[in-house]
Formats: sequence, structure tokens, C-alpha cells
Amino acid sequence: MNPLVTNEAPDFKAIAVMADNSFDESFTLSGLGGQYVLLFFYPLDFTFVCPSEILAFDRALEQFKERNCQVVGVSVDSHFTHLAWKNTAVNDGGIGNIQFPLVADLDKSIARSYGVLLPMGMALRGLFLIDRQGIIRSQVVNDLPLGRSVDEALRVLDALQLTERCGEVCPANWKKGDATMTPTAEGVARYLTDHAND
Repeated sequence: MNPLVTNEAPDFKAIAVMADNSFDESFTLSGLGGQYVLLFFYPLDFTFVCPSEILAFDRALEQFKERNCQVVGVSVDSHFTHLAWKNTAVNDGGIGNIQFPLVADLDKSIARSYGVLLPMGMALRGLFLIDRQGIIRSQVVNDLPLGRSVDEALRVLDALQLTERCGEVCPANWKKGDATMTPTAEGVARYLTDHAND
């Protein structure tokens, strides 16, 4: 399969459970145009690592919104299972009333189109950062037992937005507020000289 980064994000139409617990039966990725999108896949509802990730993304939701970024979760469960999980208290193994859409990929077509579907029928922990033009700019795919970092997702989003604004590039371990690099031989040399002891 060809890399997805730099290519248009595969669009989809599916049923999603929205923040207010309603069902959007015609939820599309293209309907979020004009925003950044953090699209993440997780294996199954009512499992172990998944609720820790979903709750972590929900706690950081305002930080994503401040950056004009919509968070969307996807699994191969039905919308009814998503809703049941949202209606289950956190201390009972649920996720409570999280405030971003959960998409039902019951036929597994979305996970397949993003290259994260396992032969056993569930998705790997794929995370895709999509820009305002619908282009995938970053992807991270973890095996099932490896939870993802919300801080890293925000860091990469900050890096993308900075490069779009000023044309500079972000070196290793860059975080918001750090020095960037001019994408020329001179710029690289200057950055490496200035940061030789970092």
C-alpha cells in the first residue's frame, strides 16, 4: 500500500455518535472541510487501553479546538455500542459523555481505506493528522497494546501550523515556542551551530 502522508485523506460516510449523543447518519470527513482533523482509530469499545486514550483526547479537546482541529474517533463497533459505552460511567469501564464524534465502521471499510485493518477484523491504533485541504500530513500507527500520546499529537499539530504560517521547518524534539529552522543549507548550519549543546 502506498503511503498516505501527502495524499488526500480517504473520505467516508458513516453513522457517528455526536457530542450530544445523537446519531448523525450521514457523517462525512469531507463535511469537516476548512478545519484540521485528528482522525484516530482504536480497536474496540469496552476494552482496556482504548478508554484511556479516548478520555485523554477528550480532556485535551479545548486545546485542539483552539487550533481549529476537530477530533474524530473510529472503531469497528456499531453506533449503538458507541452510545452504550458513552452511557456507561467511567468508574464502570465506560467513557462517559465525551464531546467528540465516534464513528461506527461496522463494515470495516474506513479502517481498510486507511490501511489499519487487521486480519482479525479490528483496527490498529492509527492516528492521522489531516490539514484544512484534506491532505494527510502525519500518520502514526501503533500495535494494540501501545497507547498514544495526546501531547505528541498536539506538538505535531503545532508544528504543522507553524510551517504553514512561516515556511520554516521544525527540527527534532521541537515544541511550541522553540526555534525553527530555515530550510536551506545555511539555515541548517546556523541552527545546528546555535543548538550544538541542546
